[in-house]
Amino acid sequence: MTYVLVFLNIYCINGEILESRKVQKVGYSTLTVSLPSEWAKRNNINPGDLIFIMQERDGTLKIMPGHVARREEAEEHIINADACNEKGMLERIIVGSYILGRDVIKIISSKRIEKSYVEEVRGIVQKLIGLGILEETQNSILLQCSIDPTKFKLDMLMRRLAIIASTMLSEVTQALVEGNKELANEAMRREEEADKIYYLSVRLLLLAQLKPEVAENVGVTEIIFIPATRLILQFLEMIADYCEDLAKKVLAFTTYRNKVSDETIKDIAHLGDLTQAIFQKAVDCLFSRDLKIANGILEMHKLLYEKVDRLMTELPEIPYLRAMISSLNKIADLGASIAEIAINRSLEKPDKDVEEIVKTIKHVRTVPLLAEKRHESILR
Repeated sequence: MTYVLVFLNIYCINGEILESRKVQKVGYSTLTVSLPSEWAKRNNINPGDLIFIMQERDGTLKIMPGHVARREEAEEHIINADACNEKGMLERIIVGSYILGRDVIKIISSKRIEKSYVEEVRGIVQKLIGLGILEETQNSILLQCSIDPTKFKLDMLMRRLAIIASTMLSEVTQALVEGNKELANEAMRREEEADKIYYLSVRLLLLAQLKPEVAENVGVTEIIFIPATRLILQFLEMIADYCEDLAKKVLAFTTYRNKVSDETIKDIAHLGDLTQAIFQKAVDCLFSRDLKIANGILEMHKLLYEKVDRLMTELPEIPYLRAMISSLNKIADLGASIAEIAINRSLEKPDKDVEEIVKTIKHVRTVPLLAEKRHESILR
C-alpha cells in the first residue's frame, strides 16, 4: 500500500482564484499532475479514459475530455423567411450569419418563397465572398460558404480595404475639380467591393477569436489586438461609405457648379487632399508602428478642423457645398481615430525607436498567497 503526500495551494491573481497542483515524478522520467476531482466528475472522466491536451500560443495547456475533442460540429442555420416581414431584415440576417462564420444557411418558408425574398437573397450573395446558392426549391434556399481561411491574411485584406477607400476618395476629389460625372460614378461602384472585403475580414477575425488554428493562418498573432482590428475594419468600411455619399453629393452639385468660383472648388479640393493624407498615413502607421508620424497625423487633424471651421463660415449658400465638407471632415475624424489606435499598438509592442521614447521596466513581485491547504496521507 502506497501513500503519496500531495500539497494543494490556492492562489489569487488579478481577482481570479487559481488552484495549483504539485508536479510529481513517477518512475525514472515521467512527470504527472492530478486532475481536479470536481472537473473529472463533471465530465465523467474515469480511469483509462482518453483525454486530449492542446498547447496554446501563450504556453498554457488546454485539457479536453475525449468526447469533446472528437465531436465534429455540423450545423445548419435555419432562417424563417415568413418571420422576416420587415424590409431588409432577411438580407441583414444572412450577412450576420456569414460574419459569425456559419457555413450552411437555409432559408425556408411555409409556402412558396416570395419573389422579393429570392431577389434579396441573390443580391446579398453577390456581396459575400465564398457564399453561394447550393440548392433552390419553391419553399427553401440553401446557402453554402466555401471560404478557406488559410488563403487569406487579415493584414492583406485590411490594406486592400484601405486602398479601395483611398482610391474612392481620390476619384471623388478629382471628379469635383474636373466636373467629371463618370469618375464620381466609378467611385460609387467601388463601394460594393469595399463591402465584400469588410464582411470577409470580419468573418475571419471572429473565427480567429474562436479557433487558434484559424488565428495562426490569417495572421492574428496577438488576441489582444482583435477588438482594435475590428474597429479599424469598421472605420475603413465607414470611410468607403462616406466616399460613396460624397460622390453622390458631387454628382448633385454639378447643377450648381457654375455658381461657385474656381477658388472655392480649389479650397474644397485642398481639404480633400489633406483628408487623404491623414487617412493614408494613419493606415501606414498601423503597420510601421511609427509613434512620431502617428502623433503628427493627430496634429494635422487639428489643422484640418480649423480649415473646416473657416470654410463653413465663408462658403456661399449653395446646395451640397457644406455637405461635402462635412463628409470630408467625417473621413478625417476616422483617419485620426485609426492614428490613435496605431499609437496604442506601437506602445503595446514597442520596437527600438519607440523604446527611445517609452521604456518598460518589469519588476518582479511575489504573488500573494490567498489560502493554503495541505492534504496529507492521501491514498492512491
